[in-house]
Amino acid sequence: MTTHQHHPIAIVGAGLGGLTLARVLHVHGIEAALFDLEASPAARGQGGMLDIHEESGQAALHAARLYEEFRALAHPGGEAMRVLDKDAVVRREEEDDGGRGRPEVERGQLRDLLLGSLPAGSVHWGAKVTAARPLDGARHEVTLADGSTFTTDLLIGADGAWSRIRPLVSDAAPAYAGISFVEVDLHDADVRHPDSAAVVGGGMLFALGEGKGFLAHREPDGSLHVYTALRVPEEWISSIDFTAEDTGPAKAAVLEHFADWDKSLQALVADADGALIPRRIHALPIGHRWERVPGVTLLGDAAHLMSPFAGEGANLAMLDGAELAGALAAHPGDTEAALAAYERALFPRSDKAAADSADGLDRCFRQDAPQSLLDLFAGH
Repeated sequence: MTTHQHHPIAIVGAGLGGLTLARVLHVHGIEAALFDLEASPAARGQGGMLDIHEESGQAALHAARLYEEFRALAHPGGEAMRVLDKDAVVRREEEDDGGRGRPEVERGQLRDLLLGSLPAGSVHWGAKVTAARPLDGARHEVTLADGSTFTTDLLIGADGAWSRIRPLVSDAAPAYAGISFVEVDLHDADVRHPDSAAVVGGGMLFALGEGKGFLAHREPDGSLHVYTALRVPEEWISSIDFTAEDTGPAKAAVLEHFADWDKSLQALVADADGALIPRRIHALPIGHRWERVPGVTLLGDAAHLMSPFAGEGANLAMLDGAELAGALAAHPGDTEAALAAYERALFPRSDKAAADSADGLDRCFRQDAPQSLLDLFAGH
């Protein structure tokens, strides 16, 4: 199938960054078309909780004129935190006093808020990009999996770690960060898994040791979402069948790494409900940047993929979107000036966050963990 549509602004990826960009553009009276590979907004789960930072994610929501709606979605008590060692000894505990400035919200609810703020039909679902190439006059042609094409005056890659737009500006590729996650859920935790609910507490849990640990949080529906983290070779995940209906062997393979850990922590995996979801953690090089390429730019993970150990990924993606939209609105008729201004601010901001993320990963899994993380908190 071949079509010849043209869009003045095309955003590839309807994640938080792409949606924030589209929303802030809409606030400024500028419309954009979004293209996402998912078949619909409900095609898959959107992950767990996010803490939205005042200087980045919240600033973006103010620019999007959605801040009050966001506050209504925030999870009361979600900013509580516990740090445990491998023996389940509590090394640090903080209650949610509302003073940390980082309210927790479910990623899916935040995405729905942004989606609902856009004009109907803004997002083209089931539109998987397979290729993009430059044309004359800073325009680009984008090809979709169904064979259709469109052209655009401004192409923005908001399409995540394995961006199809990134190669237009950069040869960089994500590399394995040395850590793999296995995600699990414990449903209706206070009733069905009271001991695990007590271990996790009301917000976020860090239970850490050398090269491994459990990161967990309580969700608004009363479930616990657990990230089991392991410093393992990249091929480790492939050695385990995580698709089998019987999850027992996969749980056993994960728990082999925690044989000398407290039983209450082992139970976060042993008693988990449903499937185990493996995920390798990748990152782009710290300091990733590119020379100005006419008519195209990147935001979010497409621009600065990093590990989650600074808590900045979603926040930066949203700030990127808001900042790019603001730059375009401030330079009407001069897209290149807008993109240059956006990238001048983007690069140092993402460099610092990527360095902090790499440092956070190292601190969480060093030989003296969790002391290395406690030292960081004490310094703050």
